[in-house]
Amino acid sequence: MAGPQQAPHLHLAELTASQFLDIWRHFDADGNGYIEGKELENFFQELESARKGAGVDSKKDNLADKMKEFMRKYDKNADGKIEMAELAQILPTEENFLLCFRQHVGSSSEFMEAWRRYDTDRSGYIEANELKGFLSDLLKKANRPYDEPKLQEYTQTILRMFDMNGDGKLGLSEMSRLLPVQENFLLKFQGMKLSSDEFNAIFAFYDKDGNGFIDENELDALLKDLYEKNKKEMNIQQLTNYRKSIMNLSDGGKLYRKELEMVLCNEPPL
Repeated sequence: MAGPQQAPHLHLAELTASQFLDIWRHFDADGNGYIEGKELENFFQELESARKGAGVDSKKDNLADKMKEFMRKYDKNADGKIEMAELAQILPTEENFLLCFRQHVGSSSEFMEAWRRYDTDRSGYIEANELKGFLSDLLKKANRPYDEPKLQEYTQTILRMFDMNGDGKLGLSEMSRLLPVQENFLLKFQGMKLSSDEFNAIFAFYDKDGNGFIDENELDALLKDLYEKNKKEMNIQQLTNYRKSIMNLSDGGKLYRKELEMVLCNEPPL
């Protein structure tokens, strides 16, 4: 008897963005942005039976060997887990806006620039109408033909994917999950997120003249400080990249409190 937890059927044919999301949601059972461990085994078994059903089968009979081969092929950063963009390559998605996003906003620097452009009211969120503009520009950049209903579907799908509390808005760290894991410097701050009191104290310390913004050198010192406090490994190249990415949120070299808070603080309570 099929209960409510039955998997969305895993076709190897073309998927729509919404179907892709249903499959992702089902297998990423704990919602941490990865399919791993037991979730990965379930996904792989389902994939194998879908392949057999489609008459596609590999030579190897041993499930463990097949799984190793599969991970070698798709787990691009070799962390033993599958992230959303890696899954998008396994399932040929008819309108693969995830890969479209990666090609045109593939680095954290470009991502921050795009964020700054579309968060027009500087609220720290991209609302549904801003998101639509963002996607529309992205598709134009990629020379992808689209019509209004398709754009609407993409917008709704991305909101369903990342808008955890259903308020029709996306926070910076929610949206950044579209970035490749190695580019997503915001993930590096997980476990180092500050409460608003801690953030206020550290910002006041570096904003010596109290004018409400810091410059790139002060940000550099602040990040080093944060890493040392949290006893995190850090190489100079990484730090430079993070700093540049964060400075893309700045206004002519002035990084205001609000922008830095988006990166370093816990998300607003759900």
